[in-house]
Amino acid sequence: MLRKASGVLTGKQRKVYLIAGGVTKFAKAHPEMDFRLMVKKAYDYAMKDVPKLKAKDIDHTRISYFSDHFARQLKAASMVQDFLGLNPKDSRRIEWGGATGGHCIQAGWETIASGRGDVCMAAGFETMSRVETWKGNEFIALASDTNFDYPNGGFYTGYYALMVQRHIYEFLRKRKFADVRDEKKAQRMAENEAMRIMAMISVKNHTNALHNPYAQFPVKLAVQDALKGEMISYPLNRPSICTMSDGAAVLMLASEDVAFEYTDKPVLIRGVGGGTDTMRLADRPHGSVPLFPWEDEATYESLDYPGVHSFRAGRSAAIEAYRHAGIKDPLNELSFVELHDAYASSEIQTYEDLGLCRYGEGYDFAELGHPFMKGIDYGMKLEHQGTIPVNPSGGLIASGHPVGATGIMQGVFALWQLQGTIGKHFGDDTQQVHDAKLGLIHSHAGTGSSVTVSILEAVR
Repeated sequence: MLRKASGVLTGKQRKVYLIAGGVTKFAKAHPEMDFRLMVKKAYDYAMKDVPKLKAKDIDHTRISYFSDHFARQLKAASMVQDFLGLNPKDSRRIEWGGATGGHCIQAGWETIASGRGDVCMAAGFETMSRVETWKGNEFIALASDTNFDYPNGGFYTGYYALMVQRHIYEFLRKRKFADVRDEKKAQRMAENEAMRIMAMISVKNHTNALHNPYAQFPVKLAVQDALKGEMISYPLNRPSICTMSDGAAVLMLASEDVAFEYTDKPVLIRGVGGGTDTMRLADRPHGSVPLFPWEDEATYESLDYPGVHSFRAGRSAAIEAYRHAGIKDPLNELSFVELHDAYASSEIQTYEDLGLCRYGEGYDFAELGHPFMKGIDYGMKLEHQGTIPVNPSGGLIASGHPVGATGIMQGVFALWQLQGTIGKHFGDDTQQVHDAKLGLIHSHAGTGSSVTVSILEAVR
């Protein structure tokens, strides 16, 4: 039995590696393909990268998708299993909102680490184009509390607008504009500054996607272009919000006993973590901040936490993953991060949750250029460009968000980064992080009701 000692997993736990991955192009619609064919294309791509791996070698599958409504099919994971010819192998359907793909990867990790098998496929998909956009937004809103939150709004961009307004008030209005006596003027000034920095995030991610052939929404933007985008739910506008997508992604996981038989560039899953929070925003309590080992209580003694300004599930997931992986200084140990940026605002909030900077420093962290890639012209002056690239793929904002595939897509892109093969798979090595050794992938559900963090390590 695995036991926890000081937050570190102990016992007979096998090492688990990623050995191959595949992704379909994420798109507004793939009318020529149903969900089975999309997964098959990603599966074939992954299998081609490890030709010694055969279907008969796959012991288990974990298949993720968010909504039966989009597929218009119950037990759609069983149909994927059928289509890939993987019966009668063991299989499970995984679902947990926006974190579905991240949970799928960790379910595959648990299967191999436990000793149940040597090879597990983690696959995910979503076909969101099968319904009108308004209906898709309704389906997504059903992932909020349908007895309370949903009747009060039922619109996720509205929830995130509320949360970022509180984040702006807590960390810009109260701290940076505290000397402005006119309360309304101070809040407007804080909102304007936050929107400008969120526009910088939009520019970063859309620019990164220009070199990602799998991305749905690559576009060259200037900050002023991003600021002029159609307002959806103040202060969130269209360039700062991810899009609904059709797409699929596949990862192959293998035990340490067989991984090196299939590839000479396996990537170790060095640490995993997860966290949860209440579905209803109104139920989130105020208490003490869960601390990383390098923090102390005095740092946040005046902060009402988490309220609705921060994601406690993300902080909890990061704490567990860092302990499991032995990470003591993520800003300097991690080579890159692929995080769940459904909104530019939530990317900034997540910098703080992951400990890349302290709570309250996310806006400065972005403005100074820390999460931008080195060597890319984003059309702005960035004093500390390239400290730790965040979303070199373009993230959800630019790559797309076919929910069940999204977290697995992050895993595939992280795998290629750590193998040093972005040029091979993208046809362009612009987005290759130089000498990448450790990567973090972060998958986020609802308004932060569930979050996974996984730490991946290159094997040299």
